[in-house]
Amino acid sequence: MFILLPIFLMLLTALTLILLRFVRPNFKYPWMLAVGGATLALIGIFLWHIRLPQSISLAPWQPVKLFFFSPTWLADGISWPYALSLAALAAAVIWTSVVRAENDPAAWAGTLLLTALGILAVAAENPLTLILVWSSIDLAELITMLRSTEGEEQNQGVVIAFAARLAGTGLVLWANLVSTAGGILMNFRATPASAGTYLLIAAGLRLGVFPLHLPYRKQNVLRRGFGTSLRLVSAAASLSLLARIPANALKSSLPPYLLILAAVAALYAGWMWLRASDEILGRPFWVLGMASLSVAASLRGNPTGSIGWGVMLILGGGLLFLFSARQRSTIWLPLLGLWGLSSLPFSPSASVWQTGNQNSWLFVIPFLPAQALLMAGFIRHALHPGETSLESQERWTKVLYPTGLFLLAAIAILLGLWGWDGARSLGQWWAAIIANILAAGFTALALTVLVRVVPASSPNQWTRIFRLERLYQMLTTIYDFFRRIADIITSSLEGEGGLLWSLLLLTLILSVLSTRVLSVLSTRGR
Repeated sequence: MFILLPIFLMLLTALTLILLRFVRPNFKYPWMLAVGGATLALIGIFLWHIRLPQSISLAPWQPVKLFFFSPTWLADGISWPYALSLAALAAAVIWTSVVRAENDPAAWAGTLLLTALGILAVAAENPLTLILVWSSIDLAELITMLRSTEGEEQNQGVVIAFAARLAGTGLVLWANLVSTAGGILMNFRATPASAGTYLLIAAGLRLGVFPLHLPYRKQNVLRRGFGTSLRLVSAAASLSLLARIPANALKSSLPPYLLILAAVAALYAGWMWLRASDEILGRPFWVLGMASLSVAASLRGNPTGSIGWGVMLILGGGLLFLFSARQRSTIWLPLLGLWGLSSLPFSPSASVWQTGNQNSWLFVIPFLPAQALLMAGFIRHALHPGETSLESQERWTKVLYPTGLFLLAAIAILLGLWGWDGARSLGQWWAAIIANILAAGFTALALTVLVRVVPASSPNQWTRIFRLERLYQMLTTIYDFFRRIADIITSSLEGEGGLLWSLLLLTLILSVLSTRVLSVLSTRGR
């Protein structure tokens, strides 16, 4: 029951906020109601740790021969840190909204609904449960983005993102079919080896790593609060799958090639994140870069490391994206988030550079500059002037706002010491030292020379190549070509000439069939 308790609290709070908006539009305390529901849900996630693992299932679906599993959720050492991070993010979004003049209860309700779905996704115990929750998140994101974007180009990007995620969902379904055909009923307690590669590619497709794509890079309509929840919850729902893939499930010839693709995606995303004019415009690159590092950890046979990158994508990203009102006395808050990214001993990312096989340490080297670029970009964006000044806020706001941000930093520190099997680790100290030295160098360049030499707003040929714009343009051209052919055929078969065309096609088909029959009869006669 502890598993569904925080979900119930979030859904109940969201429903109450929506009803009050219509029944009592002048209700004076919607923010207190939203904060109370989010904080209680966070406490409910903490209660999961009283007894791990634990699971809860719904009634079996009929027919049993078709549905071998019913929707089941599992609270264990993998789902708990992700769920705790998501609940902390929802609470921080609502706590910090006091400085952003976000007084719309519908936005708070949307944050709670999305977070509830995200927690259900990270706690999914079998493919059926995961596919159902993924589909709900994808549909919610599709509707939200179509309503908030304008123009054919931006709408096309939304559809591309939805199609990529749908393809990832289809791969999970295929992995389940392959496993069932081999006589193994797949669940995420012990993922069969035959399904490991399919699941990893599915997560990579949904995260934009395989192939590298950023369909949302040109839109900026969803900013600090709800936009941050939408981006990070959607990413977390896919990242948790990586930690379910054991090292022995990736023994095919594909992982080395996938590691190369992940390295390209990580380096490109880190570079673009460092060059972005602000953290909100660079948010897609942050998600892509951290997701690429998480995918790489899973490919190296280190699912524990993928959890470290995954929770810091949520907590570190949430801390920076919500850091809109700034003053010198609060600069220490993002620095705590930087600690979680450092991979130093006892940080959440301390175990990320451990390897699960003999030769995979060679593939660590290309990812160290990617981590350094992400850290340098984090520092650069944290030092930028905020949208507003915290000094101009009211006294009670000056207390609530830093409290919401500190919550994310505190959860990051807590997970580094007490998060999952493999936390509270010394890690690979040499890799951490190299990454931090590189980060210091990149930061110095970014703050002095780099941004002046290559302005963040100036596209170049390498940017266009990495973004695969030519590939998408080619696919769009092919799609338009076949669509025009279909339109020509449709228009030809409609109207007054449609009957003649139909008779002509029928005559041709009958002539072909009759010729075939005569040839068969003549062959038998011989």
